[in-house]
Amino acid sequence: MLNKGLAQYQQINTGSGVEDASPHRLIQMLMEGVLQRLAEAKGAIQRGSAAAKGEAIGKAVTIISGLRDSLNKEVGGEIADNLDDLYDYMQRRLLEANLDDSEDMIDEVMTLMRTIKSGWDGIADDAVD
Repeated sequence: MLNKGLAQYQQINTGSGVEDASPHRLIQMLMEGVLQRLAEAKGAIQRGSAAAKGEAIGKAVTIISGLRDSLNKEVGGEIADNLDDLYDYMQRRLLEANLDDSEDMIDEVMTLMRTIKSGWDGIADDAVD
């Protein structure tokens, strides 16, 4: 499923350097992709474009699925389990946001993703390769 998330990211961001990216950088790129899709979804809500909102949220959910599937629960233990639960929660909130046209729910997921990304960004690239 990580490949599905990466494929989704690549389709949206052509020329993004996915082929040459380290595993650490790939996860960063997926997180950036989620944040970008959510910003697009908020804009679509503000414009009243249900189709664009649904498409952007769907892409974000797919990328989060890729992040979930990339978790190594054998190595990551409790942290990986907690991240899996958090990603699941984020996906459910986005489905609710899509149904309710809720910018607040999208903001909540964006805040969670930024927090996770901030922690991931603090890890040295060579520490996770």
